[in-house]
Amino acid sequence: MTAETFDVVVVGGGPSGATAAHELARNGRSVLLLDKAGRIKPCGGAIPPRLIRDFDIPAHLIVARITSARMVSPSDKEVDMPIDTGGYVGMVDREDFDEFLRVRAAEAGAVRATGSFETLARDPDGVAVVEYRPKGAKDDAPLARVRARLVIGADGARSQVGKQAVPGADKVKCVFAYHEIVEAPKDEVPKYDADRCDVYYQGKLSPDFYAWIFPHGDRVSIGTGSMHKGFGLRGSVAELRKATGFDRVRTIRHEGAPIPLKPLKKWDNGRDVLLAGDAAGVVAPASGEGIYYAMLGGRLAADAAEEFSASGNPAALGLARKRFMKQHGRVFWILGIMQYFWYSSDKRREKFVKICEDKDVQRLTWQSYMNKELVRRDPLAHVRIFFKDLAHLFGFARA
Repeated sequence: MTAETFDVVVVGGGPSGATAAHELARNGRSVLLLDKAGRIKPCGGAIPPRLIRDFDIPAHLIVARITSARMVSPSDKEVDMPIDTGGYVGMVDREDFDEFLRVRAAEAGAVRATGSFETLARDPDGVAVVEYRPKGAKDDAPLARVRARLVIGADGARSQVGKQAVPGADKVKCVFAYHEIVEAPKDEVPKYDADRCDVYYQGKLSPDFYAWIFPHGDRVSIGTGSMHKGFGLRGSVAELRKATGFDRVRTIRHEGAPIPLKPLKKWDNGRDVLLAGDAAGVVAPASGEGIYYAMLGGRLAADAAEEFSASGNPAALGLARKRFMKQHGRVFWILGIMQYFWYSSDKRREKFVKICEDKDVQRLTWQSYMNKELVRRDPLAHVRIFFKDLAHLFGFARA
């Protein structure tokens, strides 16, 4: 029996894969969206206003509107960073948000399939064949097979599609993240603010990243991450919950997964496979933000797929990475340096939180985050921040 053929098979139904499938389907391409059911990525759930605008996210998916962040140092010094522009950061629950994106892709014409990707093979004509195990199928049942003129691997960090098809995809460095979704407190946690994200820069909670408490409406995400093998993520979250009073509220669910913090050097195989989202490594260093970059990566993958389909030239697949890095490569480079330096010790974390008191730092940080571009309109503010950073680096400023 001949396998059904699609223009594009998208492996992975998270924000990146679902966005790519939606864009391609509404352009008239035949698309299969293959996704594992029931997997929810550990994620703080923050989405900036630019994502809401660019990807037409409806208001009912925004479960909380954050108007400030609180940075907590190793010595428990707290620095509040309000959003002075009157804007907000949207918070989503990934369980509902991801399914909305998958449904939207299907409504645009994508065919949904639920199962686990197994193998990328070739038929006698050299066409890619995606083999997967449908959900609920017995282990000894034959694998389902579909042909694809193009495969988009959006199957997360340590992508199986990438490992099988794209050189270097198996060498991505990851932070392992873990969080617990709990009920929002009523009066058990006196310092909790449903409109504020709390970020803990403390080595005891993460030796090389940070821990967080992020409101989700009637729920809260409490988590941490680290690249250090052997560091107890569950114990860290338990410690944070006990210290803040969240040990007295009910746990709803918990998840853990690797999160890449550096874009891969190559996103395609030069033939008919292209990676997107976490599979391509597009999670921002230092902040760990990934939803916006994943969805942008999915859109750019769809654009590259269109050009590949129109021209038949595999070089078009390289445009996805080229365009992404042109827009955000500099930001990723800066954030990578920031994470490497400021997160390396509690002494430096203490100074980093101190820097966050600066109003110029707060204003430019929020403007850059909310709009996803470096702020160049206020050069004097950048100069002031530069010299204040130097003062902290060389110990001229008080911690």
